[in-house]
Amino acid sequence: MIKVLVRGLAACVTVAVVAAPAHAAPSSAPVSVSASVSAARFTVPVLPKPTGPHPVGAVDLHLVDSSRADPWEPGRRRELMVTLRYPARAKTGVRTRYVTPAESALLLAGLGVEGPPPDLLNRIRTNARTGARPLRSGLPLVVLSPGFGLPRSSLTTLSEELASRGYAVATVGHPYEAMATTLPDGTTVTCAACEIEDSPGLVPAIRSADVSFLIGRLTGAHPAWGPPGLIDASRIGMAGHSIGGNSAAQAMVDDPRIDAGLVMDGSFIVPLPESGLARPFMLFGTEGSFLPGGPDEETSWRDNWPRLTGWKRWATVTGAEHESFTDYPVLIEQFGTPPGALPAARAVPITRSYVRAFFDLHLRGVPSPLLNRPSPRNPEVRLWKTP
Repeated sequence: MIKVLVRGLAACVTVAVVAAPAHAAPSSAPVSVSASVSAARFTVPVLPKPTGPHPVGAVDLHLVDSSRADPWEPGRRRELMVTLRYPARAKTGVRTRYVTPAESALLLAGLGVEGPPPDLLNRIRTNARTGARPLRSGLPLVVLSPGFGLPRSSLTTLSEELASRGYAVATVGHPYEAMATTLPDGTTVTCAACEIEDSPGLVPAIRSADVSFLIGRLTGAHPAWGPPGLIDASRIGMAGHSIGGNSAAQAMVDDPRIDAGLVMDGSFIVPLPESGLARPFMLFGTEGSFLPGGPDEETSWRDNWPRLTGWKRWATVTGAEHESFTDYPVLIEQFGTPPGALPAARAVPITRSYVRAFFDLHLRGVPSPLLNRPSPRNPEVRLWKTP
């Protein structure tokens, strides 16, 4: 058992990280956050509103890849649960729920949060609305992949922001790789992969295949959502948190349809090939793990940096913890836990701004000074390598 002290999720909380194989960095393992707070202090958390000009619509998709057995449950075909958010014409429809009741109970238990009713996270209503009409056709697509052990809901705040700015955003739930995933038949499956010692080394290739299948289902002649052309197949990006970011790099290596990729605080458990990756890629993470030359530097970024042969950036966020790039600081602080060195009020806009600037540049051709020089509005962000 590896133990890590995390300040961004709870004050003086010990986080237990499931033991990983020698080649897996701790930031790729599922976390368990112990935060005991009086039940009387729990109210339904509120997610930050997106800042873009468009209302956000959402639809959940259940996609089954009949050509593949599930690597974690070989008796089943590989299936994905995907939440697709998009810019909408108007604020019509019902606001979507954050997670199912069963997912809520398992997530709270997995994060070690004691005291709230088990369905508390199910009571959260997101800023997206089901059934809202899409704004227009030709939307650039961003695929988001969560960290190992975390559900797709963990990236809701980032997803809604990008959708409000004109992107179709497919946040992928990879069943059996998260603490909880509810399937359409009502079954909620847990993290079978978390029980397999060498699973982190297998995940990037599995998720790469997941994403290629997803892109085909969203952009083909008979798309799983909307009429043909609603998503622009010539403008596709991918970002991921933790091992989801390593999976973004692997997916770009495997699938030339993905134009640009970004990792949020994830190690290269699976390194880039010696032939390299010539399309745009950004490294965006914590100083604790990825400060160049720092005492605790995790060296996979340094080792893989030369293999990124296209546009590239390396940036760190002062005070950030591993989960700062997800929704969890927002939720935990509303449970009454003191904020860490980088409170949610800063972590959310920083993550949104830099991820958006990256995709604006590479999927829309809109440059941003955030990617080239220090920002007075974001003094926490340090750009280390900007070739």
